[in-house]
Amino acid sequence: METTQQDFGKQLQRIPETVVQVIMRPGDFFSKMSKNGGLMEPFLFMVALGVAAGLIQTVLALTGLSDAGGVVTGMAAVILMPIMVGIFGFVSAAGLYLIWKIMGSAETFEAAYRCGAYTAAIIPITILLRPVPYLGGIIGIVWLTYLIVVASVEAHGIKPKVAWAGFGIICALFVITSLSTEFAARRITNSLAQWQHQSKIDKLDQMSPEEAGKAMGDFMKGFGDAASKK
Repeated sequence: METTQQDFGKQLQRIPETVVQVIMRPGDFFSKMSKNGGLMEPFLFMVALGVAAGLIQTVLALTGLSDAGGVVTGMAAVILMPIMVGIFGFVSAAGLYLIWKIMGSAETFEAAYRCGAYTAAIIPITILLRPVPYLGGIIGIVWLTYLIVVASVEAHGIKPKVAWAGFGIICALFVITSLSTEFAARRITNSLAQWQHQSKIDKLDQMSPEEAGKAMGDFMKGFGDAASKK
């Protein structure tokens, strides 16, 4: 039991060093990364980075820099983010394993999981970049793609051109989706803010029942118009 606790403590202590290596020297890290040894250490790494990301999300909510919700939502992220990251680790590893197999990798699912898990090193930074309109999301997607390509070459022995061709297409699709989603969300938010002001929906408690009904009807009409615009 004591040995297990010591190993657990050492794994946690290595997390900051691993983060620096993945960010600053990804080529060296993935070329020297152990491709076996179990899933626990990379899983703990992902969860720890998820906690850090949740804390950052909370700070952004407290300072009003996050548009993902209020303070309560930000605090909930401390609990939800590690869970989401942990689950996503296995889902993304399955997808990466399949793609790498198609590209010619002879490595195991464990190697795919470890590669994907350690790319979580950039999650706290990408959370910080989220408030930057459009560019924040793009940087995160491109950076993650770069790390996956490096892992493809260094850990899976895939030729750089093949890795960039395959993951470059996936990156482009995600960038387009991110841009269109953010554009639509901002358009709806702006439209709703305008309709809220015009319909005085925030002053329902000061209106008569007839006025409140009309204001609510105008607001819902504005919501429908904003959501249906192309």
